[in-house]
Amino acid sequence: MRYGRLVLLGCASALRAQVSVAPHAVTPFVVPAAPLGRWTPVPQLPGMGRPVDTAAVAARRRALARRIAHGIVLIPAAHERSLERDHIQDNDFRQSNTFFYFTELETKGAWILLSVVPESTHAILFLPARDTAEERWTGVELGPEPLAARLSGIPDVLPVDSLAARLADAARRVPGDVYLPLAAATADERRRVEEAGRAVRDVGPLVDSLRLVKDADELRRLRTAIDITVLGHIAAMQAVRPGMWEYQLEAVVEGTFRAQGADRVGYPSFVGGGTDATTLHYDVDRRQLRDGELVVIDAGAEWGQYTADVTRTFPVSGRFTPRQKAIYDLVLATQQVAFDAMRPGARVRDLDRLARAYMRAHSGTLCGAVTCDVTMIHGLGHWLGMDVHDGGDYRTPLAPGMVLTLEPGIYLPAESLGVRIEDDVLVTATGAEWLSDGAPRTTEAIERLTARGP
Repeated sequence: MRYGRLVLLGCASALRAQVSVAPHAVTPFVVPAAPLGRWTPVPQLPGMGRPVDTAAVAARRRALARRIAHGIVLIPAAHERSLERDHIQDNDFRQSNTFFYFTELETKGAWILLSVVPESTHAILFLPARDTAEERWTGVELGPEPLAARLSGIPDVLPVDSLAARLADAARRVPGDVYLPLAAATADERRRVEEAGRAVRDVGPLVDSLRLVKDADELRRLRTAIDITVLGHIAAMQAVRPGMWEYQLEAVVEGTFRAQGADRVGYPSFVGGGTDATTLHYDVDRRQLRDGELVVIDAGAEWGQYTADVTRTFPVSGRFTPRQKAIYDLVLATQQVAFDAMRPGARVRDLDRLARAYMRAHSGTLCGAVTCDVTMIHGLGHWLGMDVHDGGDYRTPLAPGMVLTLEPGIYLPAESLGVRIEDDVLVTATGAEWLSDGAPRTTEAIERLTARGP
């Protein structure tokens, strides 16, 4: 306590100095009475109590079984985290993506076993026994009881200590290999599978390929995350002032996310003004924003295990300079060209090549001795889903239901000038749909939110 008191006293003078420099207070956001992310919780379910779409997860398990044809799939849930040692900034539990994809359960230390033979798949859910004393500290858990079968949609629910026997029994009856998500498996989890005496294969690539095409439940979650994210970016545009600090603007964005019902941020928020805007993954967010600069905000809310990923660039003072507008408009036009080319059958590399060619052809002297495409040192976009950079093979042709980002950018460190525009896009049967265009994208629309004065 003595150490903490000294730290607080030592910071007080610095805090007063910060406040005295900033010419305006941060515009507070309004707490919504009906947030976008609201849902009716199921009290008996662990975690957030969000109900399971039992039909959706059953369909995903059947789809995996069709890919495997015969064999055994064993998928562990995530484990409990230590509140004292792990994830100091973010202590809430987050389920393993693969386990969540096939169950939508937020329970800890669980397993799902799939025995796959042609025309048949048998699923068993293994759950730890409930500890009512522990639940007083960490909340309700789901135990191996009939209630779990009803809420999960998996009829066969057993205690987790019966896993070894059931896995050995399945290995005797079901031909084929044993599949496990190897990238996330612990040494103990691998040992359990190896004891079955079968070849162990990684189920990860198979699951990634299934997750590329989103079903209706996944799209609902993604749309909610994206709509919440849009409101966060709009709030930042309305709040920005010269003299603010990057972390104050970050607080506006993330505060709006949480006020609208987001579970958490999908990744660390990047708020960079001036020269910081030219650092792609700048997440220190500690510099003061100055008049005449552009600020880049790359931030996304997560809702229901699915995350958005949106970037907006706008003027701190409310108005783009002619040069800033010229750079911005080239980035925006490049993004539009890539969007117009999106359709089933196209590939991400084709869109990237097209975008760079357009930027190169329309650069003129905007970027000095080089064409502007040279300054775009990252790819045009990436898959989006439960992870901000979701799994999947980028050689896969686009198909309806896939979601990816389009994020061209121009970065000129010598001028402390960076522009990136990133949107989340759904591939449709005839082309594509903007999912995040509720956040203004044109300079005119942005200035209507940011401009101050006459």
